[in-house]
Amino acid sequence: MHRLEAVRLTPDGPLVDVTVADGVIGAIEPRDGGPPATERLALPALVDLHTHLRDPGHPEAEDLRSGTAAAAAGGYSDVFAMANTAPPTDRVSRVAALLARVPRGTTRVHPVAAVTRDLAGRRLVDVPALVAAGVRVFSDDGRCVTDPSLVRAMLEASRDLGVVFAQHAQDPHAVGAGVVNARVAARAGAAPWPAAGEERVVDRDLSIAADTGGHLHVCHLSTAGSVELIRQAKRSGVRVTCEVTPHHLVLDDEAALRAGGPLKVNPPLRAAADVLALRAALADGIIDVVATDHAPHPAATKARGWADSAFGLTGLETALPIVATVLRAPDTGLVDWARLTEVLSVVPARIGGIARRTGRSVRVGEPADLCVVETGVPQRIRVDRHRSRSRNNPFGGWTVRERVARTLVGGRVAH
Repeated sequence: MHRLEAVRLTPDGPLVDVTVADGVIGAIEPRDGGPPATERLALPALVDLHTHLRDPGHPEAEDLRSGTAAAAAGGYSDVFAMANTAPPTDRVSRVAALLARVPRGTTRVHPVAAVTRDLAGRRLVDVPALVAAGVRVFSDDGRCVTDPSLVRAMLEASRDLGVVFAQHAQDPHAVGAGVVNARVAARAGAAPWPAAGEERVVDRDLSIAADTGGHLHVCHLSTAGSVELIRQAKRSGVRVTCEVTPHHLVLDDEAALRAGGPLKVNPPLRAAADVLALRAALADGIIDVVATDHAPHPAATKARGWADSAFGLTGLETALPIVATVLRAPDTGLVDWARLTEVLSVVPARIGGIARRTGRSVRVGEPADLCVVETGVPQRIRVDRHRSRSRNNPFGGWTVRERVARTLVGGRVAH
């Protein structure tokens, strides 16, 4: 049995004690006594639809043990592990091998299967067999599925089997060797990655989704133009969901210009106007999910300049405090805790097909996947204390007002 004492379920709710037994919430009882020294919220634990655990293949960057520890420290009970490992997760045997190695008593890992064999973009994987093995999300993330016939086939399978196609929207003809937002490319002395490189693929795939009725999920949205395309598609009844990362909600291309390779990410950080459009779309429901795109890399690979540095940033341990601090700031005020819970927990669980099994509310009888957040206490982010094996996080030294104090997964303390 475990007991969470003197917590609130909403910011203005009463103080309660939450008792957990046998993996479920057994009781929620009024708390006697005065206010606590530190305000704490008990929320449904978070779900990340887009995590790179680098396992198998790149233990120097991350492995299952360090990645799940980082996730638990960030408040996550569940993460969806992208398929671009070495070898890629493109067949049933590799799904089984991954699941067999996940540490017990920590964040759960849900394998995302590749769309194409070997991530090569030429031949569709055995989707029915992978679905039978428990896969619910398919993606070649890190690469775009550029062949429209394969996109159509995957979306038809999505429709027929009740799964999700998550697309990394990047037109190779428009992007080429681009690494930085086109607006600042000349000043950076680097190749441009234009907004059209994302928007052309989003536009094409929305049309195919409309034709097929499949579930298209657009990964790491980064431009105002993509937001408008998805807004129009949703109004037309297209079955589409989308995500945004914390770094695209908070940082812009001017920050990338100042930092260089350490802020090289795919898609690139965009203009301030794009950042504002993404924030507004998250607030009004056009963007469904905040996903980390946690992409760990050793320090040396992020210090090679624009052309040669690796793409990617870590995010599991900073997503909640950064998004909560920035988007709930008095001068922003775009979202409240209810909306944050939706985009960080409830909706990603629903899209990933795990909501019924894991529960996403703090009620008696629900599975005890819980995240306890200390609020209102300013503190600096210390990347050197992160559980991830890599340190390529852009928010080191930032002051935030929230901290994940405890994470319960299935009633067990994971952090």
